[in-house]
Amino acid sequence: MTTHTHATARARTPVQQAALLVGVVFLLVGILGFIPGVTTDYDAMEFASHESGAELLGVFQVSILHNLVHLALGAAGLLLSRTAPGARSFLLVGGAVYLVLWVYGLIVDHHSDANFVPLNTADDWLHFVLGIAMIALGALLTRGHATHRARR
Repeated sequence: MTTHTHATARARTPVQQAALLVGVVFLLVGILGFIPGVTTDYDAMEFASHESGAELLGVFQVSILHNLVHLALGAAGLLLSRTAPGARSFLLVGGAVYLVLWVYGLIVDHHSDANFVPLNTADDWLHFVLGIAMIALGALLTRGHATHRARR
């Protein structure tokens, strides 16, 4: 008796692996934002307000909306990681969104109603790092692939 094995799924490209990992991290962060103890001052969490006193790991200000956005972004990362173009788009567009959020966090008064997400200084700089990292992953892990295909 011989056993035949078939690869039913293609191996993930590096950009797909990166998007999957980023998606899983965002899902984890979204879940942790709803866990008292991991999120300090959990009872002070608001839906969407600068007055939300909850902080993930005692550092990053969060709200219900903030946590839901992390969960949605995580789900998008998982779905879009199924294809290399989708993974690349997730990383590039998601990174750009985080850079816009970083700039927004720098210019908005953290104590105003315009800070509805809510954001604090730690969030601002984390958003900068995430934006740069996601864009770098999306660009570097697909660098040369389009030009290589065009030369064939």
